[in-house]
Amino acid sequence: MTPSTPRFFLRRAAVASLLAAGSLLAACSSDTASTQPERLPIQGIKRTEPTSASDTLPDPVPSFRLTNQDGKVITNQTFAGKVYVTDFFFATCPSICPKMQSELLRVYEQFKGDPNVLFLSHTIDPAHDSIPVLRDYAQRLGIQDASRWHFATAPHDTVFALARAYMTGAEKDSTVAGGYAHSGTFALVDSQRRIRGVYDGMEKSQVDQLIHDLPILLKEEAETRQTVAK
Repeated sequence: MTPSTPRFFLRRAAVASLLAAGSLLAACSSDTASTQPERLPIQGIKRTEPTSASDTLPDPVPSFRLTNQDGKVITNQTFAGKVYVTDFFFATCPSICPKMQSELLRVYEQFKGDPNVLFLSHTIDPAHDSIPVLRDYAQRLGIQDASRWHFATAPHDTVFALARAYMTGAEKDSTVAGGYAHSGTFALVDSQRRIRGVYDGMEKSQVDQLIHDLPILLKEEAETRQTVAK
């Protein structure tokens, strides 16, 4: 998929709209409650029927079961008590993936010393991206510790459903180079499986925003743990 592909621009536009909405929420919060601690908006999709008039928040990321580059099963519990950043890629991607992974590696390098920050990259080509392929891919990026950055595989229906849950898109497409179409979205997820930020991984300024937002979320998580402990 090249930047001239109409679908590429549609998805980039969709991400831009989500980012603008998030910025608007943050701005409104800042104007109306300037004395409150800085918080990232809660984003995502409402998939279930509301149980009450106040039940309007997006649903958390659904339960999943994946296998990482070490052949270990990973689930939501793998990320319990952590925040994580997620994306979708495939090892033979001839277009946006190298740029995406380079930008995500920049985020990883910034936070690799913080055990409360994890990373999750889903392959959208499970037929080719076997566990050895994923392990080699991770090692070529310089990732030696699979417990900090998981490169994961699962059947197509699982991965494509998760892509929608993370507010991005991925699908088979025989008309584009590589046979798959997907966006370059990074999603920031909190310890309650809620999406707290959506970023265009092809734009350095958006990745810079992710790097800025992560400490805000980490501070909120730490404050929540302190409140619960009291």
